[in-house]
Amino acid sequence: MRRLSILVALVFAASIVAGLAALDDQSAFAGQRTFVGASKCKTCHKKPENGEQFKIWSEGAHAKAYATLASEEAKKIAEAKGIADPQKADECLSCHVTGHGVAAEFLGTKYDMTEGVTCEGCHGAGGDYYKKKTMMAVTAGDIEAASVGLVKPDAKVCTGCHNDKSPTFKSFDFAAMSKKIAHPIPEGAKRTAASGGDEEE
Repeated sequence: MRRLSILVALVFAASIVAGLAALDDQSAFAGQRTFVGASKCKTCHKKPENGEQFKIWSEGAHAKAYATLASEEAKKIAEAKGIADPQKADECLSCHVTGHGVAAEFLGTKYDMTEGVTCEGCHGAGGDYYKKKTMMAVTAGDIEAASVGLVKPDAKVCTGCHNDKSPTFKSFDFAAMSKKIAHPIPEGAKRTAASGGDEEE
């Protein structure tokens, strides 16, 4: 009888441990955020008075990161590494496409891999912060940016891709390179930066 009690207790304990593990998995899953695509960012970040961040991005190298993989130079580099098509290879896409490798349920309807390295590649998946009311609350200081997944990129974010694992890497100076792609919100627009577009659900 005593052995049976011990066995029941062990089975019960094991089920609790399994349940807690499942809860941890669900918590990790719930922490995922959806990539919404650069066009969602454009809604509010396109006007000159708000800094034209979308225009600055679209004219830069990050917006062309996916297209670059179709160049002759990229094909030559890929061939030397035994890669048939850089636009289909995980090794290349992981840094040339924002959201690559993310489960389909975390890619919004306007997500487009051909946009290359988008706003969300540096600022975090926008599913929880792209709406006007949320961005207004963040800029007003009513909501912590990190709580909705909004990232202020630093050297660590950039060197996730700009590092010596890249076959074209030479060096990376965060201060100098961040100036090249700077797209700040003008001081006078800080409270109204998100008012340039319609509310999107």
